[in-house]
Amino acid sequence: MAVFPFAMAAMLAVAGTAYAQETTPEMLTAAAKEGKVVWYTSVDVKVAEVVAKAFRAQYPTLDVDVERAGSERVFQRISQEYASAIHNVDVVNSSDASHFLYWKQQKWLAPHTPPDVMRFPAQFKDPEGYFATWRATLSVMGYNTKLVDAKDAPTGYMDLLDPKWKGKLVKSHPGYSGTSLTGTFAIVKLLGWDYLEKLSKQGVLQLQSTTATPKSIASGERVVMVDGNEYNMFIEIDAKSPVKIVYPKEGTPFVTSPSAIFAEAPHPNAARVFENFLFTAKIQQLTATEGGTRSLHPDVKDPPGRTPLGAIKLLPDDPAAMLPQIADIKKRYTALFGN
Repeated sequence: MAVFPFAMAAMLAVAGTAYAQETTPEMLTAAAKEGKVVWYTSVDVKVAEVVAKAFRAQYPTLDVDVERAGSERVFQRISQEYASAIHNVDVVNSSDASHFLYWKQQKWLAPHTPPDVMRFPAQFKDPEGYFATWRATLSVMGYNTKLVDAKDAPTGYMDLLDPKWKGKLVKSHPGYSGTSLTGTFAIVKLLGWDYLEKLSKQGVLQLQSTTATPKSIASGERVVMVDGNEYNMFIEIDAKSPVKIVYPKEGTPFVTSPSAIFAEAPHPNAARVFENFLFTAKIQQLTATEGGTRSLHPDVKDPPGRTPLGAIKLLPDDPAAMLPQIADIKKRYTALFGN
């Protein structure tokens, strides 16, 4: 196996300063010998396949194995694999940004900075180059427009405690979804556990993923969504589903979703080619346009009709503060809402 480009990158990273690592002819030659990249991701499978298709088209000698699951399941899988000395994952994307802090602490990540990341705001990339925010989303509320009149629709979290919504709400679970976990942390910080205790008495339909809750209200299974991916709501809206996004008046959780390469990646050069590809303006625009995600790339434009981030009251994520509280959040939440 040709590993020179990977080995050289590792040696140059000793200084601990991020620098741009271009996709070179030598890297591509080594990657072609490896044949593929294994990608663990929490992005909706439709979006993941759009990215994978574009990658295969641009690099015909390389394949990408898409392994999609909720962020907390991705974390659990990697932990179990590494405990058994199984190194299967090359590149990882999770909507629980605290995962990357943990993996970096464990020295499981490889330093690599895609050239486009050099232009990202500092708060959205690791200063030593171990990870960067590949995509972002908002954890939004929403409702079915055929079943709820706009004048009656909830405008914020506290509205969901109205008895009229009992048995009509759907919500994701922080034990499965990184977006849900990040959103739960933000809600608890803002409104406290007392709020979630009251909400749990509203007969909430509990689903796993924030990719599933938009589909629930689109189908009419439930009429109001407590939380769900903004990008999945955009996908439903583009598909003419009868749904509308609500940005809660108390504030909307902003969820960063980084990407990184594992140090024990079995396909290290293909991993670097893929990581560079993910952060290009072309792919960042593709996921924003077709997948509804938010991008931190300065060249990416939101599609027409979408509310600019600057017009939304945001609740920023705080992965460093959330990390030591994750087990307690999952335990307390499950005690209220079940598995």
